[in-house]
Amino acid sequence: MTIDYQHRWLQVAITCIFLLLLTCPAYSCSRVLWNNNDQAVVVGRNMDWFEDMKSNLWAFPRGIARDGGAGRNSLRWVSRYGSLVVSGYEMMTVDGINEKGLSVNPLWLAESDYGKRDSSVPGLSFSIATQYFLDNFATVAEAVEFIRKKPFQIVTGPMGSTNRQAAGHVALADATGDSAVVEWINGKPKIYHDRKYTIMTNSPPFNKQLANLKLYKGFGGTRELPGSEQSLDRFVRAARYLKSLPKPESKQETVAYLMSVMRNVSAPFGVADPLRPNISSTRWRTVADLTNKTYYFESATNLNVIRVSLNKLPLQIGSPVLKLSLANDLDQTGDVSGQFRKSPPFAFK
Repeated sequence: MTIDYQHRWLQVAITCIFLLLLTCPAYSCSRVLWNNNDQAVVVGRNMDWFEDMKSNLWAFPRGIARDGGAGRNSLRWVSRYGSLVVSGYEMMTVDGINEKGLSVNPLWLAESDYGKRDSSVPGLSFSIATQYFLDNFATVAEAVEFIRKKPFQIVTGPMGSTNRQAAGHVALADATGDSAVVEWINGKPKIYHDRKYTIMTNSPPFNKQLANLKLYKGFGGTRELPGSEQSLDRFVRAARYLKSLPKPESKQETVAYLMSVMRNVSAPFGVADPLRPNISSTRWRTVADLTNKTYYFESATNLNVIRVSLNKLPLQIGSPVLKLSLANDLDQTGDVSGQFRKSPPFAFK
């Protein structure tokens, strides 16, 4: 093979890699749990995504019969708890809190591997997995016990305009301040269950994120605070900012302080880079007050923060499904608990 021929092949290879990266959507998110402030247990979450997910808020009552959406031998259940959730593409639950104060935050993890489908094991579509936890569990401990003792398999599917297969890990928190991070690697769940696991971003897997954190000042290392939008850097910054928060004197300060952390680990519009496919702009951010059962939502295209009190929503058996449309409404502000309207539920896909 001549040098010129080798050079042409190298050019072709580089071009193919660039085009592959260019067509890969960028996915990233951040989750922060503040469970030691003596005011309230609060969870912050940023949704960083490569396009508008057309998200809306939904209130689901108890008593809804559901199917796991995995085809043959899907999990089936009737919801034990009512929940308030954020939809993605009107086909999946991408964030939420239930009436017992359980918070579930699914985030993208490219290394996720749910294994080849084994129809002898009950299946659960990734699109409805978050809703399954919200429907069925009051505490992190209950959810973790289920994952450890009851065999089931996550089944992934396409999402977004690129039809890329969903791949994610899940953060769980409850009103006691308990926490767990669950990842599926090599077809098996890997569970990190401890109150100290307060931060989650994206790649690499959680154990490597924890190891990287130890390299930085304040966590055992000597490195200075990193500043990029990459997942490793956001993890370190979120941990540092959380550790530095002052003691709040009220519920309002607690929410505001954590929201300040989420804003500082957000990614601005225009930051998406095809050569760094784990970086996207922040579309919206939330803070869930698990103690007071209140959910705060802030869109990156709306200058107002809205809040919903689960105690003001009709979540008892027989209540209708309710929806609060967020699209194209820039005037929403304050308590919007009474602005939900009856709506047919979206179909999980």
